[in-house]
Amino acid sequence: MSQGTLYDKVWDRHKVTTLPNGQDQLFVGLHLIHEVTSPQAFGMLQERGLEVARPDLTHATVDHIVPTANQDRPYADDAAERMMAELEENVRDAGIQFSDPTTGDQGIVHVIGPEQGITQPGKTIVCGDSHTSTHGAFGALAFGIGTSQIRDVLATQTIAMEKQKVRKIQVDGELGEGVEAKDIILEIIRRLGTEGGVGYVYEYAGEAIENLDMEGRMSICNMSIEGGARAGYVNPDETTYEWLEQTDYFQENPEKFDELKPYWESIRSDADAEYDDVVRIDASELDPVVTWGTTPGQGIGVHDPIPAPEDLAEDKQDTARRAQEHMRVEPGETMEGYDIDVAFLGSCTNARLPDLRRAARIVKGREVADDVRAMVVPGSQRVQRQAEEEGLKDVFEEAGFDWRNAGCSMCLGMNEDQLEGDEACASSSNRNFVGRQGSKDGRTVLMNPRMVAAAAITGEVSDVRDLKEVNLA
Repeated sequence: MSQGTLYDKVWDRHKVTTLPNGQDQLFVGLHLIHEVTSPQAFGMLQERGLEVARPDLTHATVDHIVPTANQDRPYADDAAERMMAELEENVRDAGIQFSDPTTGDQGIVHVIGPEQGITQPGKTIVCGDSHTSTHGAFGALAFGIGTSQIRDVLATQTIAMEKQKVRKIQVDGELGEGVEAKDIILEIIRRLGTEGGVGYVYEYAGEAIENLDMEGRMSICNMSIEGGARAGYVNPDETTYEWLEQTDYFQENPEKFDELKPYWESIRSDADAEYDDVVRIDASELDPVVTWGTTPGQGIGVHDPIPAPEDLAEDKQDTARRAQEHMRVEPGETMEGYDIDVAFLGSCTNARLPDLRRAARIVKGREVADDVRAMVVPGSQRVQRQAEEEGLKDVFEEAGFDWRNAGCSMCLGMNEDQLEGDEACASSSNRNFVGRQGSKDGRTVLMNPRMVAAAAITGEVSDVRDLKEVNLA
């Protein structure tokens, strides 16, 4: 097993005891909750007459079902209104801080935690959402959990887990033009598979990772779960500390920054740390990556041929055949030129300010293609406000994009933002499963934000490197 990694150090510091079943009981430093997975857990507490153990270490928001167009209450969707009302009641009764839409701080849970500074290195973080791995970008151990585990954390501020192995993914070299963090993680999943990370956490390291901003690191850690890993993380460094120092938490508590920084430094993986596995990738060899199938692992460079099922491993051939039939693609073709009907810029993977800025540089001065429905959904109200102040909203709307309010939106189609019929969507989100975006016949092509912008303008999957970027100033 691994030794001397950040994972080992943070795990050991939070371990309360080893349980009779062999699992470790871990103290949870931050519990994030939202409206979809928490109501049942609160109901379980009420049935047992239990209270929330540490409301001060719990933070709530609303993201999955919140409308991104008309947010007047009551919501038009009765189920969404009920979930919202129940969350409001639960957090009020428990004394939990709630970033609701009236605060100006609402947004996707994996966007608001980092931007408010409550996501910090060396913490254990859990949430009833699989993409909680996002917070590992800060050097935290962050895990998605189920409803019964949410109940346990609410009641005890601890969780029972089995320790995993650690795979170091070393990404060296420099990213080329038009290639982003999203392409790195899609390439990792393509190479290792959607089940390649089972039993592991991923430590992302190397020159290409270190040169990413925090938003890029979050995009990579976000999709660790798509690769089968239990979590993913990046060791904290000066890029991490500069981000944190500007957040609300440390602006209001500057002495805490100096107090905590030695701890953050101490939990970095040792130079001679031992890993269970090491994978090396040369970032300079990557092109923009797009998916051709119905799993995030079915990806290729934008100019690469779609593989023939019989050329794949035997256990992947049937899945590939079904995926190609659903997506209406043929082996030997490339995805370049694949017609799209919808372009979606959003999700906890790629809806932060730098994502929107990069996409806007492609969009400015151009128009969305005829018959393409394009939308931008900022990851939080703060991102939305800043983008509007910078004029990004105007850039997108002048091109024909629909500018929405913050939320998960079309990433999973739990509100009105959904694909219709067999529409094909160029999406900056994290999953392209059949039915994921609201229609069982819908087709989703995952790509980086600039690639989504290019597809919106051309009406088809295009190499963004063929479109000149425009200065936003």
